[in-house]
Amino acid sequence: MTDESMTTGPANPPLDRRARWRNRVVAVTGLATMWVLLWGTLSWANVITGLVIAAVLLVVFPLPPVTFAGRIRPVGLLRFVLRFLRDLVVASVQIAWLAVRFGDPPRGAIIAVPLRVNSDLNLTLTAEALSLVPGSLILEADRGTGTLYVHVLGLRTLEEVERFRGGVLDLEARIIAAIGSAEELRRLDEPAPTGPVEPVDLEGASR
Repeated sequence: MTDESMTTGPANPPLDRRARWRNRVVAVTGLATMWVLLWGTLSWANVITGLVIAAVLLVVFPLPPVTFAGRIRPVGLLRFVLRFLRDLVVASVQIAWLAVRFGDPPRGAIIAVPLRVNSDLNLTLTAEALSLVPGSLILEADRGTGTLYVHVLGLRTLEEVERFRGGVLDLEARIIAAIGSAEELRRLDEPAPTGPVEPVDLEGASR
């Protein structure tokens, strides 16, 4: 298989009625889940509100069909969930310490992280998982290059920048291990794409 065929790929066949409804159900469920997670409280009011808002969004702003080519792996999914919960706790403690410690205010940076699997689903899931972890926020997602631009708090050295970039790639690998296809799993063994390596300091200082 040539590089060109891997990049462009065959045209997606049109979806039948059952596949369209399945995609809509998955989209509504995913958006409602994100709504509940962002509120941080599991209640009937939040669930119903999330479902209504998700349905309205899909009607007003219809999403292009996203084909799920992978398969759900229970062990990989469990590892992802456990590690994600651990990251939430660790990041919350770190941000709390930055808020109460004495000294200069924490410095922020914008870091470009090119992902190895450039698909809409992987880009979205990785961006959502990063945004839910305190201290990191997605500013932009470049769909063409599969690059996430992440605002991060508390980074002081280039070594910490590279450690964070490696953590994002590890997160991507856990997502692919949980729901990715065999081809996507193979792509994780390839070298990470090159991209901008210098973070942009928000205070205007050069790193």
